[in-house]
Amino acid sequence: MSVEDAVAAADKIGYPVMVRPSYVLGGRAMEIVYDEKSLQDYMKRAVKASPEHPILVDKYLEDAIEIDVDAISDGKDVIVAGLMQHIEEAGVHSGDSACSLPPYSLSPEIINEIKNQTKALAKELNVIGLMNVQFAVKDGGVYILEVNPRGSRTVPFVSKTTGIPFAKMAAKIMLGKSLKELGLASEKEISHIAVKEAVFPFDRFAGVDTILGPEMKSTGEVMGIDEDFGRAYSKAQASAHNTMPLSGKIFLSVKDKDKPALRPIAGKLLTLGFSIAATKGTAEYLKKHGLTVESVNKVAEGRPNIVDLIKNREIHFVINTVSGAQAQKDSFSIRESVLQYNVPYTTTVAGAEAAVNAIEVTLKKQISIKSLQEYHKNS
Repeated sequence: MSVEDAVAAADKIGYPVMVRPSYVLGGRAMEIVYDEKSLQDYMKRAVKASPEHPILVDKYLEDAIEIDVDAISDGKDVIVAGLMQHIEEAGVHSGDSACSLPPYSLSPEIINEIKNQTKALAKELNVIGLMNVQFAVKDGGVYILEVNPRGSRTVPFVSKTTGIPFAKMAAKIMLGKSLKELGLASEKEISHIAVKEAVFPFDRFAGVDTILGPEMKSTGEVMGIDEDFGRAYSKAQASAHNTMPLSGKIFLSVKDKDKPALRPIAGKLLTLGFSIAATKGTAEYLKKHGLTVESVNKVAEGRPNIVDLIKNREIHFVINTVSGAQAQKDSFSIRESVLQYNVPYTTTVAGAEAAVNAIEVTLKKQISIKSLQEYHKNS
């Protein structure tokens, strides 16, 4: 595909778009682009790397909620093993996004629609064993992103959360057993919430950016479990060495599109007793809406700047979102300092909302520890 053809395709379906070479299903080749200039830049790099292969241009569902569903089928009956809501928005690789089982904010109607579509897909594809489906939910609509008639990386998490060994059951089903023979006649209802969080190797590689996107960067995962989503999320973050602070100063710097969603987050943080520092654009927006915020210089604006505050241990949590290659480059020093000085952070507004939820419930009730067996006994 030529640069001109790619631009014409993007103009037809509308920006933003996700682009990738047709011969790669993941990895660094995938990008989300928001304008023609960024698309032309991507195409020039892609054509130079592999001129004989076409480029796939897909419409990107911005600000959509992504859902992972694991199901098990014997060819006749289908059971939804686990329906997980991603905390980061669609567009962040599923292996890098935190997720909650069961979903923490989806309506019962959307959950039922997703389950019905999952069962219909399994029957139509005549799946024997495990199947994974990734959905996106936007403005009440349910979109199918991909279907994989196989076990997924989420199966161990689902099994640990529910207490059911789905991989073992799937193997027996593939050898001829039915779900009913295995004693699995209906979905497992649980009274607790489990949160899976990705673990990243950023602190081991100099120059790596922590911004999340369609390329997978994580090298492991952890799990937090509790009766409440906020405490389960807090446990997962602590296990991933990203412990949520309970006091101190929060630094905010977000792209323009995220500023309306940031306002209630900042308001909640102030209510909880935190102080807030922000780059000038973010600070001006929040001040305009009546919030008390300290303005801080970016690195290029002189000293003292935000990196100085991080080095001086004055910042206890960072919320930083960016849009576009230049903005990402300009703010890289912030995220690099966060890693160097072990400051907890998030690079998405959805992650910030979950973090504030975790901080609020942890301040109200001390976290307790129970074994998996105790949780499964009460389910």
